[in-house]
Amino acid sequence: MENPLRTTIETGDAPRPAGPYSQAVRAGDFVFVSGQVPRGVDGSYVPGDVASETRLTLRNLAAVARAAGVDLGQAVQVTAYLADGADIAEFNRAYAEFFTDAPPARTTVVAGLRQVKVELDAVLYVGSP
Repeated sequence: MENPLRTTIETGDAPRPAGPYSQAVRAGDFVFVSGQVPRGVDGSYVPGDVASETRLTLRNLAAVARAAGVDLGQAVQVTAYLADGADIAEFNRAYAEFFTDAPPARTTVVAGLRQVKVELDAVLYVGSP
């Protein structure tokens, strides 16, 4: 039974989930975007330096957000997962291109990512301020 306060979000403009999860879920005034990685829409990994992978990952995140009717400017929290902590400066430079004014709260974790250098998830606010 579908819950009217909880809606799953799907788009063909970002890679399909690699497992049993939704690209995003809207619950009330918030959209929760699942972890996005530097993959093309077809799901293939697009290897590059950390900045390139960060930009592609953020474009994927933005595509899922658009499908939910919001944009990255409405992000209130982002969790960043990096394969290597030595990449934080390069990651920050690329990340800042997408969040120029009043960036969201963020947690950055060095994690044992498989293959990719960057993964990002986000919470976006839909309601009125």
